[in-house]
Amino acid sequence: MNRLLVALLAAVDALVAAVVGVAAALAPLAVLWVLALGGTADWGALWPASVRVWQLGQLVPVQIALPVDYLNTVGIPVDAGTFWLSLAPLAFAGFTAVSAWRCGSRAARAGAWPIGVAAGALVTFVVAWVLWRTSANPVAAVFGWQALAFPTLVFTVPALLGALVAAWRHGDDGLVDALRDRIDPLREGVIAAAARGIGIAVAGFVGVGALLVAVAAVLRGGDVIALFEAAHVDATGASIVAVGQLAYLPTLVIWGGAFVAGPGFAFGAGTAVSPAGTQLGVVPGIPALAVIPPSTTPWLLLLTLLVIAIGFVAGAGARTSLGGTTAAASGGARAAVLGLIVVGGAAGAAILAALASGSAGPGRLSDVGPAAGPVALAVGVELLIGAAIALFSPVRGMDAAASPNPAQHVASGRQVPSAAGERPLVSAPATPPID
Repeated sequence: MNRLLVALLAAVDALVAAVVGVAAALAPLAVLWVLALGGTADWGALWPASVRVWQLGQLVPVQIALPVDYLNTVGIPVDAGTFWLSLAPLAFAGFTAVSAWRCGSRAARAGAWPIGVAAGALVTFVVAWVLWRTSANPVAAVFGWQALAFPTLVFTVPALLGALVAAWRHGDDGLVDALRDRIDPLREGVIAAAARGIGIAVAGFVGVGALLVAVAAVLRGGDVIALFEAAHVDATGASIVAVGQLAYLPTLVIWGGAFVAGPGFAFGAGTAVSPAGTQLGVVPGIPALAVIPPSTTPWLLLLTLLVIAIGFVAGAGARTSLGGTTAAASGGARAAVLGLIVVGGAAGAAILAALASGSAGPGRLSDVGPAAGPVALAVGVELLIGAAIALFSPVRGMDAAASPNPAQHVASGRQVPSAAGERPLVSAPATPPID
């Protein structure tokens, strides 16, 4: 494909990802402005508010500074009127990342992934600059360099990863192929197997988090409904609240993964929500937060077996990728795959935990979400146990595939090389009996 066409398609992908993200924030806020505020609505604040929501979703911290008159009216202390909001609604960043991954993958299959990734990153940077310059807001402010750098990175990093994965799988007649030519087949097999195992491990971490959130929503559905009713909002307000909670659903899923792994998460300074125990203070009356259990039992530590099982599946997938090659029979190769799965899976969980944590308000709410270090350590240990079992346990079917039985070939009449210096064994034709 022509490089100019690749660049144009990547630019369109980046522009569409940004426009859809801003529109997803603008649409519900516009409904709120029309139906809830009516004639008193300040339409000049709608666009800056929408841009700030999008920027927060792209991991940009927002400083909230509420007016003093408003604080005095509602009775909030002046000290609590200024705070940072950095707990991101990861649905926005997730949409951008998926779009970027597809963009980079398509550019790699077209044979011009550096051009595609660069074009997408440049367009994202320009869009982020335009949004920043047109959204001055005295109540919600951002640092300029963060407003430019973070959205660009949210697009560029997944686009680059998607391009490299696609180029590794399909070839690019360029940098990736040149790198593969310098790698011997054994190491190439190890890298491919480890990449497959890491992908399974990270996807499994997210999957068990989603499963836990779904189960908690079913078990504590009555509390969720009670908080909706206690809010005394009309249909418009309930819809706006529901949309906001959906934007934070990926964040809750990562919290669930951290809970299953063992370390859990915090909802405020000095709090902890984990299988080993829960210490919670006052929790805001947001319906989605009703899924957080007020107390736990040590029996929930058995949930860590799910992460160990994920490690086993990741190890089994990596071993299948190695197949019956020399790498599969090499203990050193399997150990290398095991180390890469553990390190890569733990790093992926740590990155997700860092993205799902931050400040959600003033005071004690400045520390919300899982801690990346403990989550990485717990996930790494659990993946180590499960993947080691899958990679190093004897598998009869796989061993037979890697080491064929000479007797089977003798019975079929094919030649099988014997030990050095001996003639190959050949099955003798059947002779009729002599009377």
